[in-house]
Amino acid sequence: MATTDPRSAEAEHTHHRYVTNRIPWYVHLLWVSFWVFGLLYLLRFAIPAMQRELVAPP
Repeated sequence: MATTDPRSAEAEHTHHRYVTNRIPWYVHLLWVSFWVFGLLYLLRFAIPAMQRELVAPP
């Protein structure tokens, strides 16, 4: 009777049971709103300010 080494990859794999967890819809909504706000901020404030700073540094 052959015994398996408890340190082997096959024996270690027996304890790995990955179960997916669904992300709620409101978390998706938060992330989408975060990226939309970040993009709007860049377009409205950061890019124009950077252009002014590059032309006439303080």
